[in-house]
Parts: sequence; structure tokens; C-alpha cells
Amino acid sequence: MISKTTFFFSRIVGCKVYDGNNSFIGRLVDIAVSTEHLNPDDNEPFRPKVKAILIKKSGKENFFKFSSIYVAKGNGRYMVYCNEPKFIAKKETKENLLLKESILDQQIVDINGRKVVRVNDIRLVTISEGVFAIAVDVGVEGLLRRIGIVKPLKFIFSLIRIHIPAEFILFDDIAAIDHTNLSIKLSKASSKLHTLHPSDLADIIEELGKVSKTTVFSALNEEKAADVLEELEPHEQVHIIENMTLEKAADVLEKMPANEAADLLDELEVEKAEMLLGEMEKESSKEVRELLEYPDKSVGSLMNTEVLSFSENITIDEVLNKLRIQKPDMEVLYNLFVVDKNEKLIATISLRDLVISQPQTPIHEIMKRDPISVYDYDEVDSLAEIISKYNMLAIPVTDKENKLEGMVVIDDVVEDLIGKRRTV
Repeated sequence: MISKTTFFFSRIVGCKVYDGNNSFIGRLVDIAVSTEHLNPDDNEPFRPKVKAILIKKSGKENFFKFSSIYVAKGNGRYMVYCNEPKFIAKKETKENLLLKESILDQQIVDINGRKVVRVNDIRLVTISEGVFAIAVDVGVEGLLRRIGIVKPLKFIFSLIRIHIPAEFILFDDIAAIDHTNLSIKLSKASSKLHTLHPSDLADIIEELGKVSKTTVFSALNEEKAADVLEELEPHEQVHIIENMTLEKAADVLEKMPANEAADLLDELEVEKAEMLLGEMEKESSKEVRELLEYPDKSVGSLMNTEVLSFSENITIDEVLNKLRIQKPDMEVLYNLFVVDKNEKLIATISLRDLVISQPQTPIHEIMKRDPISVYDYDEVDSLAEIISKYNMLAIPVTDKENKLEGMVVIDDVVEDLIGKRRTV
């Protein structure tokens, strides 16, 4: 009989469990692991430690603690030995994670791979400090192992030099999807979700089931949630908003550019959209309502109302100080505008000219007068020629009186013209 230092969870589920006296105590149903770090230092690896085992005997299931356990293999069969087993109440395991119930066959987020994967098996290791879960198997080999044909297939494939891929993800690099079902929080892994680019998070969310989509999205802070919501397909946006609380949905919409929020609300039922607008802050709601009044396929329906405008008499140093204070999004910096006291568009300023000019230079010395602009009620199709001809990143939008209303960013125009947005 050989003692196994490392082993797979699928190999021992259903196996016989013996105590230190070699007496049969039941069959292993599940394993409960701790979700706490071995070391409070976040730089330490996260390796869930086995805290209890769920054993079934005579139709009854009970949890047992132990002084030590080890796995052995003899005559082609696996057996689990549990020294000094001690019965414990189920409530004592509520802070622990059951591997079969909560991880095996479940969807998880692979942080490094930026994708959703399915757990086919779990790898555990026995060391002097105890037994620990170290990684999940998301590869083909894990699936074949579960159905008991991995060895013969590996042998057959080896004859023709084909390798069955194994793919493991360390617990440090995964995040469980539905924390409410797990009754735990994998805090270290969950925090990594916030480090992913909004586009990657949007791709992950779109791969999940309906319940999990909302669960993951709801765990994001408002700023991150707004960025991710912008990246989702329209039907996914609607699903997310309709399954959030009214208050949380309104808070997220407030963090989005007004034109993006307007596009989303335009996809909702009128009654739902009105409820959200009523819940939003008055100023944000007003901006969105104004955009919703524009006809489809008009420039105004696409424009971003979040723009930066300045008086021509202030200095470059004053402009830069305002930018430092406001910390605008990158796309807002595509074009900076100069307006008169009546908010009429006079000129534009490039970020490049701001940076290379002397701080005390008045901006009227570097601004570009008579900029190319479009009217808010112009057709969206008219933008294509302007973009192509003048190679602009953003186009100012005015009303018929030349009052600055906003700008259209090239990204939105391209998306619209290739059919990804509602105005095509």
C-alpha cells in the first residue's frame, strides 16, 4: 500500500474511510476546507486547508474533525485514513467551503487567463502542517479522470504521440462566481477581479449564467461597474440593470457618461427608465433626459455632454491646475474647448500644445479658432466624411446658435457606423 502525498479529489470521493485502528467509519462524501489565509500577510499564497470531512454511513451523513488524515492506494483502490475522528455539528463548518458542493463542476473566473472555466477536479497535497487544496484542474485530463478513462486514453494517445493537455489554476488565481451560494468570500481572489480591464470583465460576465452575471456585477464598486457596463452588449446591459436594485442601478448610471446612460435607458421599458431617472441625482438625470429627447440617428443622440471648456483669457497653468483637480476621463481630453461668456464655441486646444507651451501663456495664443463642428440635430451619417477628411478624435457639437452642447468621440461613431449601436 502506497501513501499518496498529492492526490485528486475525484479519486477519493466515495472511497472508504478508516480510523487509526483500521475500523471502517463510512464513505467520504465531501471535504470542508478553510477559506482563511494561513498567514494574514496578503503576499502569502492562499491554500485552503482541510478542516473536516463529510462521511456517510448507514444512510446518515456526519462531519468529522481529525488529528491527521492521509490517502493511500492499494490493489488499484484509494482509501482514506482518519486518525482520532471526532464528530462535529454541521453549524461548526458553516465558515468552511465544501469542495464537491461549491467548487467541483462549478464556473470560476481564471484571473490570469481572463476567462470563465469549469472545474473538473481539485488537487490536494499532504504536508506536515495538514492537507491543503492547492489547485483546480480545468483541463481535458481532469474531465477524463472523472469518468475513469484517462489512463487507457493516455496510453493509446502516447503511441501516436498525442498529448492529453492538463491545465491547472492555483487557488490564488481563481475567483468563485456566486459567493452567496458558497457562504464565504474568497477575499484575495475577489479583489483581483477589480484589477482586470473593464473589457475583460465584460467578456467574463457575458459568459456566465443569468444569476452569476448579476452576482459578479453587483460585487463591483460603482466606478468599476459603470466602466464594465459600457463594455457589455446592449441586451446584457438590460439584463444587468433589470436585475439590480433600483438604487444601485441608478448609482451606476450616474457614473456613466450621459450619452452611454441614455443609450442604455432607451433600451428599457419606458416605465423602468422613468423609475431610474427619478432615482438618479437631479443633475445627472437632467443631462440624460435631454439626450433622450434627440431623435435616433441624430448627432445629439451620440454626443458626450461631459466636456471641458475654458475662457480664452486664462493661462495654460490655470488650465492644467483645473485638469489636475477634475481628473477627467481620457476621452474628455481628446478635445478641450474655448467658449465665450455665452458658452458659444470659439476655438479648441490640443493637449499637446498645453504641455509644450510656457505656463503663463494665455490660451488665446495657442488655441485654434473656427474649429470644425457639427450641429446636434445633424444626421449621424454626416460624421463619417468629417472623420475621414480631418482625422479627428472628437468633434465638437453645437446648437444652431453655436452654443457648445458636447462632443462626439470617434469610438462611438465607429461603433455606430459598423452596426454595434442602436442608431444603425
